Amino acid sequence: MAEAADFQGTSPSPARRWLRRTTALLAGAPLLAGLVQLPAAGAAHADGQPAARADSDAGPVSVAVDSLTPSAPTDGDTVTVSGTVTNNGKQAVTDAHVGLRVGPEVETRSSVDAIAKDGDDLQGSISPEIEDKYTEKFSKLVPGVAEHFNISVPADDLNLGEDGVYEFAVSLSGQTSAQPWEQILGIQRTFLPWQPGGADSKTRTTALWPLISTTHMAAETGPNEEQTPVLLNDDLAKEISPGGRLNQMVTLGKDLDVTWVVDPDLLASVDAMTGSYRVRDGENTVAGTHQDVAKQWLADLQDAVADKEVVALPFADPDLASLAHNGTDVTGSLSQLKSATDVIDNTVPPILKVKPSTEFAWPVDGAVDRSIVKVATSAGADKVIARSDSLQEDNGLSYTPSAARPVGGGTTAVVSDARLSKAFEGDLTKASSSTLAVQRFLAQSLGLGLQTDKQRSVVIAPQRMPSGSQARAMAEALRALQGSTWSEPQKLSAAAAAKPDPDATTQVPGSSSYPSALRRNELPRSAFEEIAATQGTLDNFQVVLSNPSRVVTPFGRALNREMSVSWRGRATEAKSFREGVASYLDGLTGRVRLIDKSETKLSGRSATIPVTVQNNLVQDVGPLVLRLTSTNPTRLEIDGAGYEEQPIQVSGGHSQSVKFTTSANANGRATVIAQLYTMDGRKYGAPVTFDVKVTEITATVMLVIGGGVLLLVLAGFRMYTQRKRAAARDAEKNGSEGAEASQDAADGPENPEGTEERPTEEAGAPARTGDPEQPSDPTPNTAAESADPSGTGERVDR
Repeated sequence: MAEAADFQGTSPSPARRWLRRTTALLAGAPLLAGLVQLPAAGAAHADGQPAARADSDAGPVSVAVDSLTPSAPTDGDTVTVSGTVTNNGKQAVTDAHVGLRVGPEVETRSSVDAIAKDGDDLQGSISPEIEDKYTEKFSKLVPGVAEHFNISVPADDLNLGEDGVYEFAVSLSGQTSAQPWEQILGIQRTFLPWQPGGADSKTRTTALWPLISTTHMAAETGPNEEQTPVLLNDDLAKEISPGGRLNQMVTLGKDLDVTWVVDPDLLASVDAMTGSYRVRDGENTVAGTHQDVAKQWLADLQDAVADKEVVALPFADPDLASLAHNGTDVTGSLSQLKSATDVIDNTVPPILKVKPSTEFAWPVDGAVDRSIVKVATSAGADKVIARSDSLQEDNGLSYTPSAARPVGGGTTAVVSDARLSKAFEGDLTKASSSTLAVQRFLAQSLGLGLQTDKQRSVVIAPQRMPSGSQARAMAEALRALQGSTWSEPQKLSAAAAAKPDPDATTQVPGSSSYPSALRRNELPRSAFEEIAATQGTLDNFQVVLSNPSRVVTPFGRALNREMSVSWRGRATEAKSFREGVASYLDGLTGRVRLIDKSETKLSGRSATIPVTVQNNLVQDVGPLVLRLTSTNPTRLEIDGAGYEEQPIQVSGGHSQSVKFTTSANANGRATVIAQLYTMDGRKYGAPVTFDVKVTEITATVMLVIGGGVLLLVLAGFRMYTQRKRAAARDAEKNGSEGAEASQDAADGPENPEGTEERPTEEAGAPARTGDPEQPSDPTPNTAAESADPSGTGERVDR
């Protein structure tokens, strides 16, 4: 917001403005008179008040205001202040007392910031104490010991003037042995917003109540039918358990009139915990045990948002600025934003039982430039929640304009107030810090309302993930604001639809104006390239699955989580998560693979080569195309060409073999490549390469066979000569008749027993007893054809 917007504009009437200024001047006269009488440091005021200055900025005693009630008093209220004073010096403080001081009206919002910044400074001007009866005395403050105080004073005795924000201080006065005179040794300034009567026009205030967390779920799921989800750790259970951050957010927000802003990923993660789930524990996972906690948290949340406005961010709260600055040039990055938006309807309504608004985009810290607005609206949102320190006023306005600004292209920038939105950042674990934050917030809100008589719509967009202490301070401030006389609650949709101020800026800054501190924490371009690579692997994988939703859903949501705002400032964790998702997906795709083959021997001119596909997934895969390619088709042809393709489907947990017909044209080795393809022609998985050794019938083999035939012929000739010699010997013994018989036997076989001559036998007829033995046929040189796939080193079928 421009500095000009800090100053008040015209009053509803000149008379009221004159009266207001006159009253303030009269109220300040005694103060000015007192200040004029201030002596040097260490002396007392003429009216008995201690000196207003000390030697150090903070003083030796710290004053902590732990409680101030009511935060915004009205007529008839009693203001009660409690806290502690602690002597941080080395000397005891004696004759000490705690007093209350009311300063002049704080005219501008910048002055509120300045006073809050130097709230314990003793060098600034200090107003006089109110009546002495509203003090608490301590005879001695021992070094290092905290003493409690509690003071109550009627609001009427504070002498507050007209409506406005007043400086309110609690001080500790006393003396030490080194400086034995009364002096202010410690002070804490805060604010009292004062508007006892109703405002002429109340400020319509929209407070966002963010329900967002970091990434908790892994891409991994169980192999069972229910796909048991796996959480990265047990941190989410701690957040939703009683006393946890998210548990407090639901409990505190239930009674506030706020607009809930939810991340669907958080709801999906808690919903997953209501059933069976597992949690990573090193390399293993263990069963989750917080089902009851998750069910109770969701039930409480459903009750809290039942009649409230709910705005749903895209799934996992994607980092719009990182996407705009580093991801738009990476193919598919904008599609991730679209998918994160599309999944809202399937996540939020079933869990919360309400229909959320999806019209709003919320960049980190409301910092916008033209590229961010363009990306933010690319997925369907037409309203961007910005912040006033990003979309600054440059038209010299003397007041803060309404939140809604038309910025062109049908887009509305809903500009939250930076001071109110950042009021609860920092460490608010101490009660004193929380109290100061609440009072400062209320002072800024009333100061904004008093700037003009125009009714305006103001939006408060706090940090995305407030801590428990920050949430408690926010809730306390909002309860006081919603019970105040100058503000009334309004939904975010109403603030976006309110009539824009014609003088408010509508010029969205260029990318050079984006804060460098925020840019340093953006996701780098390499992150979007890794996301795109994983998406490509997923696209290639899902087309081969019989039930792709088992993979597409968990990995699609994991890719959305890789773009989450929650990774800002955690670059190492973000990269580890991306690598884990990619590695797990690669492991799944690798479960559908070709079985490696060693060298295959091919004897003969033709044979079949089996190739086996293994599916270790729980679901069927296919159709796939298996291609077998010969790198040397002149030596080894496959199906009469250089390659052959065959479709294949494999059941879950099984293997399937495909046989390819090959023919050899020459001897030697030929390299063969087996590769799976999807039906649209994209390679799937790694190829398998193996050698085929061709061993055809050669001249050496023919010589071996010829030698065998020659041996058979020689054996037959030897048998013939032996019979002829035996017949000759018989003829010599039996005379001429025996010789003739021997001669006839030599001319042709005859029954050795001298029976009548048998007729010539038909081919294949059984030989009779006494017939000469015939040589058998040679054994074939290849085995019978087999339908089984070849093993390592086996000969393949001809």
